[in-house]
Amino acid sequence: MTRILTVALFLVVTLFPIASFAGSSAASNPILPANEVASFANKVQRDLAARGANVAIVSRVGRDPSVLPDGINYTHVAFWVYARITKADGSTGMGYRVYNLYQRDGDLTQSDLVQDTPGDFFAGAHSLDAGIIIPDPRLQRKILDVIASPTYAALHNARYSVLANPRSGQFQNCTEHTLDVVMAALYDTSDPAQIKANIAAHFTPQPIRLNGMQRLLAPAASAALTTADHGSNVGTATFGSIARFMEANDLDDEIYRITPTQVVRF
Repeated sequence: MTRILTVALFLVVTLFPIASFAGSSAASNPILPANEVASFANKVQRDLAARGANVAIVSRVGRDPSVLPDGINYTHVAFWVYARITKADGSTGMGYRVYNLYQRDGDLTQSDLVQDTPGDFFAGAHSLDAGIIIPDPRLQRKILDVIASPTYAALHNARYSVLANPRSGQFQNCTEHTLDVVMAALYDTSDPAQIKANIAAHFTPQPIRLNGMQRLLAPAASAALTTADHGSNVGTATFGSIARFMEANDLDDEIYRITPTQVVRF
């Protein structure tokens, strides 16, 4: 049995790069120098504030891009909300609070809703590269209303899957929760069944190409890699698929990428 499991794990590692996809966790072992992370986080904050963004969907690169599946550029997304904050020195001012869904330390099949700072958000980054969606002003106001209401927490499903099917309520990841909140805001509903029906009708998930062996053996590497909520094809919510949905339906003000040296439109 041990030998079979060892072979299974080897096959997952060699055939299943999605095993390195999960990047929805708080930073425990930062890769990048703290001063560079802080400088980049402040750059993103200043950029958003200059554009008048009260709420934005921001993504980070939490894993080596070379191991990410085709179509996946970012591994974690969160809402950034402009609000009054308390700074490290105890003073108060305006800045961004980050509303995350993070995998739970010690049990990656469970998640929690966690608020942190832009610096905390990028502390888990593999590279300083952020994808940003600024919703149109009307949608920003509606998203803020959802975040400030009990609906935001009620839409959280703690059963985590890296490849959660956004059309199903069986599992959830950070990007699916983000999408659920956006749909709640768009359709003025807190009903999960209605939200999932709207996603099924109007949202196209990012296809993830897996062969039968990969699907069979993935849970041997981590229970958080289950595809039990999918049919014959696997598709999940990603930053890119949300950006395409927003753009196709004229729901965005801007969609762009920011790095330490450039700001470019997708």
